Amino acid sequence: MVVRMRHNRSQTGQHRAHHALKAQGLQYCECGAPKVSHRACPVCGRYKGRVVLDLAGKAATKAAKLAKKQEGNKSEAQK
Repeated sequence: MVVRMRHNRSQTGQHRAHHALKAQGLQYCECGAPKVSHRACPVCGRYKGRVVLDLAGKAATKAAKLAKKQEGNKSEAQK
């Protein structure tokens, strides 16, 4: 099959000049942590001044689960 509308090297390079990756725009949250714009803060869970993610509750649940797992491992070791 023959390519009818072939681009020369110059046109190909001009087309690819816009394919570079750009760095994400970082903003700073009220807590001072850097975050990606239009996203909730990964540190405090706030977005536009409101708490939208319950990160404290999530951390407490994770800690309780880990403690229960370690307690189970200790009881198995004693057997």
